[in-house]
Amino acid sequence: MTPLITELSYHPDSAILFNRIAHKPWAVFLDSGPGSGQAGAQAGRYDIMVADPVITLTTRGDLTEIIEPTGSQISREDPFGLVRDFLGRQPEPQGDLPFMGGAVGYFGYDLARRLEHFANTAHDDAPLPEMQVGIYDWAVVVDHHQQRSFVASYGRAPLTRQHWGDLVALLTAPEQPASSNFKVTSPVMANMDEVAYTRAFQRIQRYILDGDCYQVNLAQRFSVRAEGDAWQAYQVLRKQSPAPFSAFLNLPGMQIASASPERFLQLRRGMVETRPIKGTRPRSSDPVQDHANAQQLLTSSKDRAENLMIVDLLRNDIGKHCAPGSVHADRMFELESFANVHHLVSTVTGRLAPGHTALHLLRGAFPGGSITGAPKLRAMQIIEELEPHRRGVYCGAIGYIGFDGNMDTNIAIRTAVVSHGSMRFYAGGGIVADSQADKEYAETMDKAANMLELVQYFYGCDSIKE
Repeated sequence: MTPLITELSYHPDSAILFNRIAHKPWAVFLDSGPGSGQAGAQAGRYDIMVADPVITLTTRGDLTEIIEPTGSQISREDPFGLVRDFLGRQPEPQGDLPFMGGAVGYFGYDLARRLEHFANTAHDDAPLPEMQVGIYDWAVVVDHHQQRSFVASYGRAPLTRQHWGDLVALLTAPEQPASSNFKVTSPVMANMDEVAYTRAFQRIQRYILDGDCYQVNLAQRFSVRAEGDAWQAYQVLRKQSPAPFSAFLNLPGMQIASASPERFLQLRRGMVETRPIKGTRPRSSDPVQDHANAQQLLTSSKDRAENLMIVDLLRNDIGKHCAPGSVHADRMFELESFANVHHLVSTVTGRLAPGHTALHLLRGAFPGGSITGAPKLRAMQIIEELEPHRRGVYCGAIGYIGFDGNMDTNIAIRTAVVSHGSMRFYAGGGIVADSQADKEYAETMDKAANMLELVQYFYGCDSIKE
């Protein structure tokens, strides 16, 4: 097994490169944002692009459909374990490239139903697979720090070697015109008005006072009718709201556009990192007010306490598969500023224990504690009771797990799913004992601002129907 690596022309905007493969089956763009490599919270180093997987795994309920070149099968096995098995024997990492093949896709929030028991009461009006993951034998990697681009493969599949020249020719072909047929055809609909949100908020407050939980993340869903190619919508989104853990996925029956600012889990040469977000203030066009909002967040005892709760939860979650004594909260309550909001971000690290893998780590911490609450199981049960619709992809994870054992995934917030003739996105926030309903509701609107701006771009609508 000899790796294949071919250098490509560097494009500062990786969307130009991805546009050549954006409409191939199971095309995925893991995007660190326009302007990557520059200073600031929105900067990232690597962009990763894949398409045409060798194997696909699609989980619905208790069943996972596996499609391979030799045929298909249905499995009832644990989806995380299935992905781990198909990654197989792990080769050594090649140089500095973070990914040269392996698993890429999403693990939806509702995959948690395979891990924990909670009542199945939330409505599922646009059914989606709980997991869609491809096993890819090649990847395009753009390194913005070194201003270099590569297509790389471990050469595990004979098909890749046979068609390597065709793949390189496709990636070096003249730039293709982007699609331009996406449109929104209805006003925005929310699944909770402020009255309904306040009722759910009050119920959570009672649970907290009764000692059932400490924090619950409550989210509302927005939806519009939409049609056309969401790749066009994503290209607008990434410029309006650049974020370091963004992604676009072109999957069977659905497209996903994510502008996530939050890393869930990274595993790099045995070192684990998670970067939970808790604490939000809106941005302002007035520099003085914007600075005041940021300082208010940095000094808020409520937001710091809320952040600390989730840090403790994640220390416990990654500690299940890390070496004893290796888990630490390295950085706490750091300010990161994005297009529409300021956030408080903390960083927790650890060292993977011998005999454990990326999929053990992902399964053990799934879904991310920053979007459930604490304690996690009780918070998820309350979410199921109070949120009208299933979350689907929202609050799951999007990312990669390489053949070499490395992994990087986001928390799928600020994420829209286009399927069934509609585009749906969510916004939520953590409710604690001293939260106030009106402020929490306003925070969900602040977090939804980037997607609402996207809707305006394609429809010209600034009203929300409840």
